[in-house]
Amino acid sequence: MAKKNCKLLVIGAGPGGYVCAIRAGQLGVDTIIVEEKAPGGTCLNVGCIPSKAIIHAANEFEKATHFTRENVLGISVSEPSLDFSKTIDWKDGIVSRLTGGVAGLLKKAGVQHIQGRANFVDGKTVDVTTPDGVVRIYAENVVVATGSSAVELPFLPFGGKVCGSTEALELRKVPKRLAVVGGGYIGLELGMAFAKLGSKVTIVEAADHILPQYDRDLSKPVEKRLNELRMTLHVGAKALGMSKDGKSLLADVNGEELKIPADKVLVTVGRKASVSGFGLESLSLDMAGPFLKIDKRCQTSMRDLYAIGDVTGEPMLAHRAMAQGEMVAEIVAGHKRIWDKKSIPAVCFTDPEIVSVGMSLSEAKNAGIEVVKGKFPFAASGRAMSTEREDGFVLVIARKDNHEVLGIHGVGAEISEMAASFSIAIEMASTLEDLAMIIQAHPTRGEALQEAALGALGHALHI
Repeated sequence: MAKKNCKLLVIGAGPGGYVCAIRAGQLGVDTIIVEEKAPGGTCLNVGCIPSKAIIHAANEFEKATHFTRENVLGISVSEPSLDFSKTIDWKDGIVSRLTGGVAGLLKKAGVQHIQGRANFVDGKTVDVTTPDGVVRIYAENVVVATGSSAVELPFLPFGGKVCGSTEALELRKVPKRLAVVGGGYIGLELGMAFAKLGSKVTIVEAADHILPQYDRDLSKPVEKRLNELRMTLHVGAKALGMSKDGKSLLADVNGEELKIPADKVLVTVGRKASVSGFGLESLSLDMAGPFLKIDKRCQTSMRDLYAIGDVTGEPMLAHRAMAQGEMVAEIVAGHKRIWDKKSIPAVCFTDPEIVSVGMSLSEAKNAGIEVVKGKFPFAASGRAMSTEREDGFVLVIARKDNHEVLGIHGVGAEISEMAASFSIAIEMASTLEDLAMIIQAHPTRGEALQEAALGALGHALHI
């Protein structure tokens, strides 16, 4: 058995893990990172990046299709065709470039990358099964960054017609009929993309509206767009399983059994933390429900054993994991750091897109905070009008007493690119007056942020 020693061992090379390892390497920490598959984790390989590539291709195909019909721009083109297999090859090329890039960055930072499956022997000893045999690693500090996996329903096991988001992103043919179980952000992002590519899509959601994790006002424009894309939506509905002939998804809709013909069934009902199967159970760590319990330094109940990313709970977002990973690397290097982020942006890449940063109106109310709010619709934005996408708005929420901005939320075309502005405003403890005085470029969608702040102050200019 080969043996190695290091100051920091990172298990999992997803966004959190590889950022942690790179930063540690930059700080001169002797670091080893272990990953069973390609570096980049779920986000880079089978999640964030490939899904956005497919969404982009779907948007472009829909635009081309739109111009085959009469339109206000006067553009006319012939009916477009789609070689979806070529689209997937392009997507795979992007993933390959990025995974190679991560490997290169790890090497540049002096991090040793070992491909294999890790298994805890104790809190500071890990055996890694590699193609060349077992390597035992003794580490002073260990970071668990093993991520999460898709939840599989016992009555709809993955395989055959039933798939999760990973398998959906590997399809070489656009299904004629797609049933999506779960109306959260993953199901809607992929469901809307396949609808634009030509699938007849049906969404089955157990809650009484789509995107239940967002305030209803934010999800309404998305629901309207579902209708425009001729997607079928069943809310308050529960999937039951496949029909006996395997040709339809069975669902309980208002107490009645409904057969939904489907060539593919995409199950997107959430993700679960990857905390088992690699010996972690033997360490008897404190848990927070199904997640590893951590403190403000991302340390678990065992000294020098840290956890970051999806294994530590919501929000399960790549950028949260990255920020945690960077912090832990600096702590191991001797820096004084704690987790003190005021806000973590959440983006839903539906059509239109949704951005949510900071507190919602309901959260502020539950916290007993009296607030003022300002809302600016894109229907009053010159830039939005000139791009044919006037749906959506920007909402600013602030304390009534001192006008500190608590939350900024928005829905609209390509509004994800405004997430940085929203986050900076809250992280820097901006007031409504701060946002109102910033000169925004005209004409841009960014003006909506200033206008919403002005509205909250009681003197909006353009509505």
